[in-house]
Amino acid sequence: MVRWQIEQRGLHNTRLLAALRELPRHLFVQPGDESFAYYDEPLPIGYRQTISQPYITALMTSLAELEGEETVLEIGTGSGYQAALLGMLAKDVISIERIPELAERARKKLADLDITNVEVVVGDGTAGYSPGAPYQAILVTAAAPSVPSVLLEQLSESGRLIIPTGSRSVQQLQVWQRCGDHFDSEDILPVVFVPLLGEYGWKENP
Repeated sequence: MVRWQIEQRGLHNTRLLAALRELPRHLFVQPGDESFAYYDEPLPIGYRQTISQPYITALMTSLAELEGEETVLEIGTGSGYQAALLGMLAKDVISIERIPELAERARKKLADLDITNVEVVVGDGTAGYSPGAPYQAILVTAAAPSVPSVLLEQLSESGRLIIPTGSRSVQQLQVWQRCGDHFDSEDILPVVFVPLLGEYGWKENP
């Protein structure tokens, strides 16, 4: 997976690649899907949610430019795989999940892997999580109609927000970086994510 899906697409951060090789992705998929865990595709995890394809998880993590001392916010815990990867690369991670059953499942996976620096919180991730702010990186793993300003406000100086925005059917993965009161943005590539539901996201499923 790492050699053919990650390295050959241009991601070469040694810490990231080592973490991807160490983290057992098959533990985060649904029972019966273990044989597909390392395929180059997303997989359903229940509750109309998915675990992203390995390359997108790696790309979003790479775009956060983590060095090991950061506090990171993840919006959309889902399976817990992205949160676990962030926990291996940052100092502290807060991950917000709106579906309690997925949050509890992710907590158990993280505990089983002895990843103790990730806190999973049940709530509306579109509003961020102000008690832990500011964050050096915020990763949003669901598609927003636009960038919630409340998330930008919770970035530290030079902090980076990685978020897919657009329609329900296709989005653009973007990076926003704080420079004082100004935010620079960059489009990375087209992506398809499940919708980000909540006060500052999509209001409901169609």
